[in-house]
Amino acid sequence: MDFNRIFENNEKWIADKLSGNLDYFKELAKGQSPEFLYIGCSDSRVTAEDLMGVKPGEVFIHRNIANQVIATDNNINSVVQYAVEHLKVKHIIVCGHYECGGVKAALNPSDMGQLNSWLQTLRDVYRFHRKELDAIEDAQKRFDRLVELNVREQCINIIKIDHVQRSWYKTGFPKIHGWVFDVKTGKLIDLQLKMEEEFKEVRSIYDLKPTK
Repeated sequence: MDFNRIFENNEKWIADKLSGNLDYFKELAKGQSPEFLYIGCSDSRVTAEDLMGVKPGEVFIHRNIANQVIATDNNINSVVQYAVEHLKVKHIIVCGHYECGGVKAALNPSDMGQLNSWLQTLRDVYRFHRKELDAIEDAQKRFDRLVELNVREQCINIIKIDHVQRSWYKTGFPKIHGWVFDVKTGKLIDLQLKMEEEFKEVRSIYDLKPTK
């Protein structure tokens, strides 16, 4: 794609928005009140707004390699805190995708330089579920299953975050959801994770319920 076409496309996009509503950008500038926080992969094929069919202002978005939720990552923790405490989102979505390069790297370990530390959490997911994964003979199905298990583990990491737990005890929100995007079909797949039940399993260690 020609670099200069990006700005041409921007002008066309502006004209298209104004053709439907002359006050579109004035209204957009007033603020945001999304009900969803979407945590997805940085992969250029997986664009949250497009695959969800939503408009600017409707979804707060964070993306990184392999949709990781890492306890020591100030970036993701800041995003979650802002989304929960200030935007008061009702739903947090962790969305992985099939054919994810980060997940493939975890299945085929090698020295990847700076990426080694980032992928360590994902490789831990493989380690946690190695018995199940190694029992899957078909390499593609094993790959796909690790994508799904990674989403589940990152959802569990979400429920460990103090900002999320405080909000739960006050309001019952946000609800946590795990999705996978199938790049071969364009379909969003809800993994039907029951994170409230997951929290019951780990709360003896991770529960931060305030004491009276």
